[in-house]
Amino acid sequence: MGTLTLVRHGQASFGAANYDQLSTVGELQSARLGAYLAQQSLRFDAVYHGSLQRHHQTWAGIATHLPIEGNTVHCRPGLNEFDGGALIRAQRVSAGEPGLVPTDYKAHFRALRNGLKAWMAAELTVPEMPTYASFRQGVLAVIEEIKNAHPDERVLVVSSGGPISTVVGAILETPTHKTIDINYQIYNTALTTFNVSGSGLRLSSFNATPHLDAAADAPLFTYA
Repeated sequence: MGTLTLVRHGQASFGAANYDQLSTVGELQSARLGAYLAQQSLRFDAVYHGSLQRHHQTWAGIATHLPIEGNTVHCRPGLNEFDGGALIRAQRVSAGEPGLVPTDYKAHFRALRNGLKAWMAAELTVPEMPTYASFRQGVLAVIEEIKNAHPDERVLVVSSGGPISTVVGAILETPTHKTIDINYQIYNTALTTFNVSGSGLRLSSFNATPHLDAAADAPLFTYA
């Protein structure tokens, strides 16, 4: 039996000109995860990550403590996140609402939830993005590729909340609105693990953060 471990990227730069860049906290989270995996003698036969900067940087932080052969690291754009900014803009325009203050965290995630509901229900078209059906299909196609290419192996995947919740939702057959709830619960650098067999994937753990167990680590629990 193989294992598939999905990792959400470290904290990105919310409110900055370039969101797709790990913050100082995100860099620390990633390094801490790598150190934990090394301490537990956890090794992976292959690594996959999306093509976003925060995916590359998160893997780089992990790899400082958990080196792996370069030819076993693969980049797949199908593991990329949806464009949250484009989704919010489309939702606000559709509702006839003004733009958001870039640093208004709560308003941002309320608008994102509304946009996600409409996009996933095929009620909102976002010019810069595919349909949700296409997004979901792309994510699951990469997971199927990994499952077929690495039977009985241990694979680490660095991605984002959207793709990870899509995989969890597909395996648990959750309705769309529950998939959004799953997405909103995933911590930065949290681990979600599946056991992999010929019959498919079975969820083993969700949103685990064993590398942040110390009481002093409370500031490292982030969602964005």
